[in-house]
Amino acid sequence: MTLARHDSFRPVGQILAAEVLPRLHLAQKLPLRISCIGTASFDVDARGFDHSTPLGEGQSPEEAMSLATLRVSRCDIRAGSGDTLRFRPRLVVIQDRELGLVLAGEIRGGVILWQQPVASDAEARRVVLEASRLRGMAFNMPDQGPARELRHRASLCEVRLVDTFWREVAAELLALPQAA
Repeated sequence: MTLARHDSFRPVGQILAAEVLPRLHLAQKLPLRISCIGTASFDVDARGFDHSTPLGEGQSPEEAMSLATLRVSRCDIRAGSGDTLRFRPRLVVIQDRELGLVLAGEIRGGVILWQQPVASDAEARRVVLEASRLRGMAFNMPDQGPARELRHRASLCEVRLVDTFWREVAAELLALPQAA
């Protein structure tokens, strides 16, 4: 007697490895934290200082992107509760509970230009080298204005260094028409 194998039945170990464990691992990384990095100053003409402010949390990368987009489009990002501290937002960063980078983008004209994550470890090494080169140049500059711009360019490179767990998810999100 021969037992017929049905395609609808899978071994328990395969179900655990393919479906249950990835979901548990994802649940440990949630919620996703959204923050904005920018320049804060007490005077309109002052050069200011780098500052990070929290924007909220999301239970999925899609929800986090939507919340970040909404907050940036409303221009309601503040560095503090009072009006004395002015804030110029530059980057939006989405991180998981373990502070792994999920996705990030540059803020320009009230929109977020989400940055494509690196596709490989080799590309990540190239990005790290370029960001280090820019930060080294900024460190050696006597004038803080151009040095800040070099540090900002380095940060723009670094936002592509998405955690390996999130690379595929981030790339898929950015391939969707509404994320463009």
